[in-house]
Amino acid sequence: MNFRRRIPSLTALMTLEAVLRHRSFTAAAIELGVTQAAVSRQIATLEEELGLPMFVRKHRAIEPTTACLTLGTALAQSFASIADAVDVVRSFQQNVVTIGATVAFSSFWLLPRLPQLRRENPGIQIRVVSQDTPIDLNAGGIDIAIRYGTAPFSDGTVIASQSDVIVPVCSPEYSQGRRSNELSGADEFIETDVQDRTWLSWNRWIEKRGRSLTVKPSLRFNHYTETIAAARAGQGIALGWRLLVQTFLNDGTLVALEEAEIPTADQYHILLPAKPRRTLAAQHAANWLANALTR
Repeated sequence: MNFRRRIPSLTALMTLEAVLRHRSFTAAAIELGVTQAAVSRQIATLEEELGLPMFVRKHRAIEPTTACLTLGTALAQSFASIADAVDVVRSFQQNVVTIGATVAFSSFWLLPRLPQLRRENPGIQIRVVSQDTPIDLNAGGIDIAIRYGTAPFSDGTVIASQSDVIVPVCSPEYSQGRRSNELSGADEFIETDVQDRTWLSWNRWIEKRGRSLTVKPSLRFNHYTETIAAARAGQGIALGWRLLVQTFLNDGTLVALEEAEIPTADQYHILLPAKPRRTLAAQHAANWLANALTR
């Protein structure tokens, strides 16, 4: 279909949309970077071609006609769709992938795996956004998020999930100096103070174990990364989310105590925004992270 024969000048249509939005020839001219006279000519040409007035000129004001409002609504929607499509096309050449996660997940799980991710996806550029406050995927800017919680989520689509277990951990040196294999009041406990109570406190962990021990932490931190750093330094015992601390269990800087592991009620999820950027780089990175999380 030859749309050119049915559609007036695109310049005139863009001018109409701007004038209608601003309700002002002057403001539209400033936005479009032309003179007010040029805007007036475009509107006059459009009115002549359509055979209908678009605005009723009043003293220091203009009022759109019914025909103008009908056409303007369609133009606003169409231009928005075109702008979105242009953004998608432009992003095809962009290899930057932004990954959002908590500070602990970024530090303990993601960063050790980034070298392999980059080796297997040459040319990809990774940007990591680490924050403990919830990442709103609707706000844009994040291509992939790793979130701990219970699915589904209103702002994203889950493509992979993984559960975890919690077990007390400490340094080998601290473990060797303990008086008993069981947790007791003689132990030094390290607590993480967080508002998100999906992260168990020591007392809640003890309660789930059915023990009567009352824990009084000797060290408290507001970031889990600091809690684990203190445990690795021999400062006491911390609760270890195994998926996060497995690297330190593997390299021997942490050991798991002989206590029953407690499965977490929530899971780690790989999420994509409801309207993800359609780039090959983001797609490959998401698939790679999903496989890494669930393997």
